[in-house]
Amino acid sequence: MNTFQIDVVSAEELIYSGQARFVALPGESGELGILPGHTPLITRIKPGAVRIERTDGTRTEDDFVFVAGGVLEVQPKHVTVLADTAIRGKDLDEAKAQEALKLAQENRANAKDAQDIAVVEGELAMLAAQLAAIRKLRNRPH
Repeated sequence: MNTFQIDVVSAEELIYSGQARFVALPGESGELGILPGHTPLITRIKPGAVRIERTDGTRTEDDFVFVAGGVLEVQPKHVTVLADTAIRGKDLDEAKAQEALKLAQENRANAKDAQDIAVVEGELAMLAAQLAAIRKLRNRPH
């Protein structure tokens, strides 16, 4: 079977490393699907879920990583996701993300200048994407 190596790396650590036969993730211009032998590519990625399909066609919570944006590099036999922040699927906490979203919404209401508003809106977008990713992970069959 045709496979490729995928590595998901955050500023802090290597989050995921393994062989895959398919990866889907949120590109800047839309959802990207990567198969073995994909044309080389470097692009920015948006906050959202990196979904990895193992070589046997299965996916578990371990094959799901939330990224808060970053850069994707694709080579025919190797895919690297360099994430600003990355959280393993099993470590995602919906209650904590909901609480952070509520706080960010309060901060948005109290923001005074354009720079503060832009920072808070970026945080709101990332948290909304994280919650959507958590719900997608929790609601799909394993």
